Amino acid sequence: MGMKTIVTGLWIPFIGTALGSACVFILKKELKNSIQRALTGFAAGVMVAASIWSLIVPAIEQASDKGRFAFLPAFIGFWCGILFLLLLDHVIPHLHRTINQTEGPKSHLTRTVMLVLAVTLHNIPEGMAVGVVYAGLLSGTDMITAGGALALALGIAIQNFPEGAIISMPLYAEGKSKLKSFGLGVLSGAVEPVFGGLTVVVAGLVVPAMPYLLSFAAGAMLYVVVEELIPEMSAGEHSNIGVLSFAVGFSLMMALDVALG
Repeated sequence: MGMKTIVTGLWIPFIGTALGSACVFILKKELKNSIQRALTGFAAGVMVAASIWSLIVPAIEQASDKGRFAFLPAFIGFWCGILFLLLLDHVIPHLHRTINQTEGPKSHLTRTVMLVLAVTLHNIPEGMAVGVVYAGLLSGTDMITAGGALALALGIAIQNFPEGAIISMPLYAEGKSKLKSFGLGVLSGAVEPVFGGLTVVVAGLVVPAMPYLLSFAAGAMLYVVVEELIPEMSAGEHSNIGVLSFAVGFSLMMALDVALG
């Protein structure tokens, strides 16, 4: 597998964020709450399915030589991912808190910085997830296929689309120009190829750490789902929209992973 394939895979999720941010040039108003819930639920479904089939299952399979303790690297890596995001949660408010923040003494600039930074931190584990899968593919791991890696990259790109829109549309509604709103949305996704590339390098140097890195990314992504996305998709009336969208996202990612894997 050539380096061009890896680079392309690392940039696919970023393209999803950029396309979502471009909604500011097409749509006149903020996304309706029902649409936001549907997109958030879809994103949550994609991330849960990706965490299971693209990350945790390969992590356990790679540690099969440990017999009955094959779960241990995945267990340790998973909890490291959870605790890492828990630490970030104390450092900066997460996405749902930032979006729902009421106007007060904080300036619009502060809210904008918080919003972009919250989504940027959210994107770090997703970039790591794509990076570690492509690193596994590069190292010749049997449990990870080119199709499976592509499925994960596409799945995260699909769920990044609403994230881009959820940043750019509110910023435009607050009075920022369309171009600046688009730029800030794109900027939030730029960390994905960066951290993806760094993860490829680290995982390539420490191949035995692969199961830990895979499950670390899974734990971090699932923390984001439970902490941020599920509250957003179930807020207000008609929460079944978010639940149904979750099921659609989950089943689509599952189908992609099996069909392309």
